[in-house]
Amino acid sequence: MARSLQAGAADRQPLSAPGQEISVILLVDTDILIDFALDRRPHAVAAGELLDALERRQATGFIASHSVANFHYLVVSKKGSSATRAFLLDLLQFVQVAPTSTESVRYAASLPMRDFEDALQVAAAVACRANTIATRNVRDYARSPVKATPPTILLKGLTK
Repeated sequence: MARSLQAGAADRQPLSAPGQEISVILLVDTDILIDFALDRRPHAVAAGELLDALERRQATGFIASHSVANFHYLVVSKKGSSATRAFLLDLLQFVQVAPTSTESVRYAASLPMRDFEDALQVAAAVACRANTIATRNVRDYARSPVKATPPTILLKGLTK
């Protein structure tokens, strides 16, 4: 389950737009990590390609701090403690944990979203100034101030 890592530039890769340079910052939702780690078909392929793009520094990637615990809880029973921890340690070589705080949790609680865990993802996205939240569950983020985008769409934009 642990990913092989390649050396890459530490800075994020800017994408060009007419008249401006845009640096893409993504908050990766827990579902993407789980899809890849547990090889959940058909989503695992796009999840893996997105993680590979982040590893190649085609964008800057973040995860929410609570995603680490949620991921471990959901994956450890199928992959074991050692493999699950190895995956997380590998991931943290090219994805950062969003810098959230007490104020971030207050902000999440104020959002008009049904699922508090999704609101925490949004607060983490705001904290790291993400352009978008990479998730399969776009519908759950309909009331989010940060746009949610499926990995398949993000990959098209990152490979232009």
